[in-house]
Amino acid sequence: MKRTLVFGDIHGGLKALIQLLEKVEVKENDKLIFLGDYVDGWSESAQVIDFLMHLTQKQECIFIRGNHDVWCHEWLKNGVVNDIWFLHGGKSTIESYQNINSVVKERHFDFFENMKDYFVDEYNNLFIHAGFSSMHGPEKEHYASNFSWDRTLWEMGLTMDRRIQKDSLSYPKRLLLYNEIYIGHTPTIHYNIEIPMQGCNVWNIDTGAGFYGKLTCLDIETKAFWQSDVVQTFYPGEKGRNK
Repeated sequence: MKRTLVFGDIHGGLKALIQLLEKVEVKENDKLIFLGDYVDGWSESAQVIDFLMHLTQKQECIFIRGNHDVWCHEWLKNGVVNDIWFLHGGKSTIESYQNINSVVKERHFDFFENMKDYFVDEYNNLFIHAGFSSMHGPEKEHYASNFSWDRTLWEMGLTMDRRIQKDSLSYPKRLLLYNEIYIGHTPTIHYNIEIPMQGCNVWNIDTGAGFYGKLTCLDIETKAFWQSDVVQTFYPGEKGRNK
């Protein structure tokens, strides 16, 4: 049976990703959807990109663009280091590319270039890194940066009164646009929760792999999920994105 498996933010944690894929026991016909932020954090950001590029040769994969991927893409394009990016994981990403030649960098640039801002499947499920603000959906979004930065969608779903039914005039129109919405970007560990969280029909799969949490994969049909070990344990002596 074909599964759709969605993965949270990786942040350079290649060892955790490899362990997680082994736990999931990915089958040849599974569809893998990655929610973005592949880089910035642990020391193997360039290696994560290499691994994912090879994964596409044997697996159906969809790669959503995260805010950290936008920063890295810009750096690969023009060599300019964004000061904010450098302080929020960019330094480790730059270091991971020290021994990567220009040919490989060009391939990585193409990989970043071809990432999707969002994806809607045949069951009207939306996959997006952060969110969107338009009540008409992301295709009508005026600010593309919201795809990788917006947190209002998640905060709305998380804090909404559960007594409000979908047929109520008070139910948020953004949430009615899709069957389910899958996001990353806002680590669940910020709420002292180590597993995926649900707010209305919004599922947050970022369980803090870039900080002191685990990397997570969720089956969107059964809602079964798998997690790596705490990513920090794979990189002793490193701080990840912890500040």
